[in-house]
Amino acid sequence: MNQEQVKGKMKEVAGEAQEHMGRAVGSTEQEAKGHAREMEGKVEKKTGDVEQAADNLTRKP
Repeated sequence: MNQEQVKGKMKEVAGEAQEHMGRAVGSTEQEAKGHAREMEGKVEKKTGDVEQAADNLTRKP
């Protein structure tokens, strides 16, 4: 795992937790912010996945 993948996964988990907490306390604002943070983390993780794949392709045997 590279740094982007780790950062993305951490952001995804934190966003999911924030979304659930917002739902639990009835705060649609916090729920929406959490969902946005979760999606941002998923994008960041996918960026890391692409970087990892490119690195694997360019690595010499």
